[in-house]
Amino acid sequence: MLQKDTNQSVIQVEGLGKTYPPDFTALKKINLTIKHGEIFALLGPNGAGKTTLISIICGITNPTSGRVLVKGKNIISDFRATRALIGLVPQELTTDAFETVWATVSFTRGLFGKKPNPAFIEKILKQLSLWDKKDNKIMTLSGGMKRRVLIAKALSHEPEILFLDEPTAGVDVELRKDMWALVRGLQETGVTIILTTHYIEEAEEMADRIGIINKGELILVEEKATLMQKLGKKQLSLELQKPLKQIPKALADFDLELADDGHCLIYTYDTTAKQTGITALLSKLGDADIKFKDLSTNKSSLEDIFVNLVKETT
Repeated sequence: MLQKDTNQSVIQVEGLGKTYPPDFTALKKINLTIKHGEIFALLGPNGAGKTTLISIICGITNPTSGRVLVKGKNIISDFRATRALIGLVPQELTTDAFETVWATVSFTRGLFGKKPNPAFIEKILKQLSLWDKKDNKIMTLSGGMKRRVLIAKALSHEPEILFLDEPTAGVDVELRKDMWALVRGLQETGVTIILTTHYIEEAEEMADRIGIINKGELILVEEKATLMQKLGKKQLSLELQKPLKQIPKALADFDLELADDGHCLIYTYDTTAKQTGITALLSKLGDADIKFKDLSTNKSSLEDIFVNLVKETT
């Protein structure tokens, strides 16, 4: 079992850039450190550079500039040593259609120079609910089952680092839960996990740290809890007794918006500010003879934060 040490870096990305001919820049001077044993979620819209970054770290694509070190070794000059440490689950369902599940997972283990270990392969297949499909040809499996096979292949050589590129895209809720249970189990053994996902609620639930990439630039890397505390905002929703057609000028100093055809007044405020402004707002509402029936608050989700950050860089 690997020992988890989150103070130790396992991947260092330094000044990484990638340009495709004739002049498309996919990555711009990316600097990133991945800690040993953490779950790092990389978020970004389509075309942001997530897959390009993963492909370079995994040695599939060469960078135009910069370098990547995996446990201190260069991914280009020490390709075999670094690649052996990494398992990759790609987006595409590329599998050996005419092979059985057992054969393709066992073969992948051998590609990394690992001795046969039927007991380990059996353990993986059972964890991924593939054991009863072990003798089935992959071409006969559903899309969700093929996705499980890709994960089994990535884990077959017992990697210390696992990349999951959109691992739950197009799979059902039950399979998604199975996969995340597996991810948690892997982290407990010290495996470092880097994932990209469109399901932001999964990153919010699973990740230790979050990076946001947009247009090839890494615009933010932060501990999830710190990010939520630093950028999260709260909203106070006031259900009005009488609808408003517009926000009165007397309330112009507050961050307000009307919703529900004027029946709801929403006030957004910073949770880290010394004063929220709620008391002042309620006083102003009273002065303006605006009465409300009910009020409630809710805090920004990671998705709200993500959307706002991407908007700022667009």
